Amino acid sequence: MPHTPNPSFPWHLRDTLAAASLFLATAAVVLWQNAHLVVLWDLSYTLDSSLRIALGQMPYRDFPFVHAPLTFLIQAAIIRLTGRVFFHHVFYAALIGGLGTVLAWRITLHTLRSRIHAAWSLSLLLAVPLTVLGIYSILPVPSYDCDTAFSILIAIFLLQRVSTAKSRLVPFATGIALTLPLFFKQNIGLPLLAVAIAAILFLIAIQLLRKATIQPLLAILTGAITTLTIAALLIHFTAGIHNYIYWTIQFAMQRRLPGLPIMLGIYQQPSLIWMLLCIAAALILLHTRLAKFQLTRLLALALLSAPFLWTLISLFLSDDADDRADSLLALWPLLLLLAATLTIIQLFRSPSLRTAQPLILLAAIHGTLLSQQIWGSTYAIWPLLILLIAEMIVFLDAICKSYLAIALTIILSATLLICGTLYTASEERLSYVQLPDEPLQHATFPALAGMATPGTYLPNFEELLRYAAANIPANDGILLLPGEDPFYFASGRTPQFPVLLFDPATDPYSPSQLVAQARDRHIRWLILKHTLQIKQDVTPQRDDTLQLLLQDFTLHQRLAAYDIYQRR
Repeated sequence: MPHTPNPSFPWHLRDTLAAASLFLATAAVVLWQNAHLVVLWDLSYTLDSSLRIALGQMPYRDFPFVHAPLTFLIQAAIIRLTGRVFFHHVFYAALIGGLGTVLAWRITLHTLRSRIHAAWSLSLLLAVPLTVLGIYSILPVPSYDCDTAFSILIAIFLLQRVSTAKSRLVPFATGIALTLPLFFKQNIGLPLLAVAIAAILFLIAIQLLRKATIQPLLAILTGAITTLTIAALLIHFTAGIHNYIYWTIQFAMQRRLPGLPIMLGIYQQPSLIWMLLCIAAALILLHTRLAKFQLTRLLALALLSAPFLWTLISLFLSDDADDRADSLLALWPLLLLLAATLTIIQLFRSPSLRTAQPLILLAAIHGTLLSQQIWGSTYAIWPLLILLIAEMIVFLDAICKSYLAIALTIILSATLLICGTLYTASEERLSYVQLPDEPLQHATFPALAGMATPGTYLPNFEELLRYAAANIPANDGILLLPGEDPFYFASGRTPQFPVLLFDPATDPYSPSQLVAQARDRHIRWLILKHTLQIKQDVTPQRDDTLQLLLQDFTLHQRLAAYDIYQRR
């Protein structure tokens, strides 16, 4: 008999204790991360861009901007409400990280609760690894990918409650929530919304054939369409809808969209073959008459566990953090393929909002992978993977004795927790920046309160801030290359150049266009950073750009990490 709990899902003391523990553990990891490192490259883009918005500059219209606005609007609001203090943004990341883990747990519990024994314990087991693999646990500074993942969790949380909602407000709010990821990160939100709307239209057709109610589905569509209409009008009358579409869709696709072979490359790992064979063999065994024997079920469990146990064993086979990270990340294509197969089967068997949920998650995950594939793009979306794993646990429990699902959940949770802890602690995902084995340096500027990182990057940056305060007039235009530091956030100056971070994804100018912009905007100072935290200066056509710029500027002062030039 399937386990059928109280459909109202009452909240008990144990739920409060579990939620508080998950929240505090995740927030502690985010705070710990920020206490010993800062990724200046990512931080400067978010905070400096948010500052210029807080000062009244309009993205897409007043300056090129390739990302959707909501993360930056949130950070701009924090700046306006609480002032320029770095720790306020750290607190935001810790808060959203903790809430994200709690939300993922509740969604997982809802998935398991009506269809599997020991659902509460299993959902908690699946959520525990998110304390170290949560939304903000790996990249601990405010980021659009992280905020998008949180908005997706909200949408799925609401989507699960549509079928039991007594008010149409819940499905309407679900429609609103499904559109929000689009305005946090377009490459994630667009496929998610497209698949969600397609699934809802398909379900409406099914319900009409069955002569069943379609009111909740229509309410979801109404919420989504209303939100999109209001957003389009706001954008049209502020930044301009043409500007928005050009920078966030057309230009972003030109600079970031990988080709199909690169996208499919994540499914071409050699280890994937034997992992899939193990899973297939286990499922075949469980569908034969031999499944009634204890030895057969144990063999099936061993086969199902093999990919995860191998990931654990690999920890002892190599001391290289990169190899360990690759072993953990190799689980992604396996789990995505299994989830996709299961989703197709479930949709054909019983099309519903519940069975469409994994399809929406898969769309969001693959949209995320458009940026930097498995290695670079998974840092914020581990909670989405956990939600897919919960669906697979339900499927496994339905075809075999529940202890197999319990045992596999324990193995999977242990693998993700142990390997995830090492992955996060090793900062392997942040290997694009230099984190030298040197004493930790703490920032002393009021705006940078709470910032710390090893090496001399912060003392060097503060030397620049002090020099600029003493020698560069507040209203003078400054061009910083490559823009690694949150200079404007720390100094409070108004950015006067359209681009603040010189990266192929954000800089639309050729060298000659950049120089022309500097002249037209009366940029009087050029600051070149030569001791970077990022390992590679990714300024587009850097040598050509510098050659042209130095025709207009002459060296004024050398600092420890910066050369300061003044217009001739």
